[in-house]
Amino acid sequence: MSARRPPRGRSGEGDTQRPAGAATDRGQAHTLEGVVAGLILLSAVVFALEMTAVTPLSASTSSQHIENQQESTARGVLASAAETGALERALLSWNASSEQFYNTSRLGYFTSDAPPNEFGRMLNRSFNRGGVAYNVYLRYQGAGGAPDTRQYVYQGRPSDNSVQATWTLALAENDEIHDYEEAPTGTEISDEPTFFAPPASDSSVYNVVRVEVVVWRI
Repeated sequence: MSARRPPRGRSGEGDTQRPAGAATDRGQAHTLEGVVAGLILLSAVVFALEMTAVTPLSASTSSQHIENQQESTARGVLASAAETGALERALLSWNASSEQFYNTSRLGYFTSDAPPNEFGRMLNRSFNRGGVAYNVYLRYQGAGGAPDTRQYVYQGRPSDNSVQATWTLALAENDEIHDYEEAPTGTEISDEPTFFAPPASDSSVYNVVRVEVVVWRI
């Protein structure tokens, strides 16, 4: 009798068997692939959120746009007031008796209302709307050459989102003091010892005043 052959497996490979660790290696590979895929998906989500965090409708962008607009408006008011002479007339409307600007409060500056002159009306037309306030400061060379500041309009403490615009105005020694109607009185500022800014030099330039407008949303 001939010897019996050993039975073949289903796959036709006889007694050939897979290594014991093959299944484990494949499971680990699938697990690793899943982790990598999850990390890639998470990275894609984070990247997408960062790209869409600031949009034209976001609060920060909208706020910056409003601040830029307010700054541009303040610069425009100062430029127009300087070009028409309204800014100079406002600074020269000085009440020698009370030693302050005409029609200011007892504090010596304008508070809730705009100055009753053309410069004030320009400020009023530009910023007299709900939720907007402004201050106006006059910065110049004081006695002894030290920098000095006088409040012209004060409507409160500026917030963190305030913006500012400045304009430099040179006053000549023969510029005349104006009355409450902004009409020249015939008295030169060099002859008026109570004027808010003292003479800064012996030249024809009496003093240089930097007008600063600070605007913010309430």
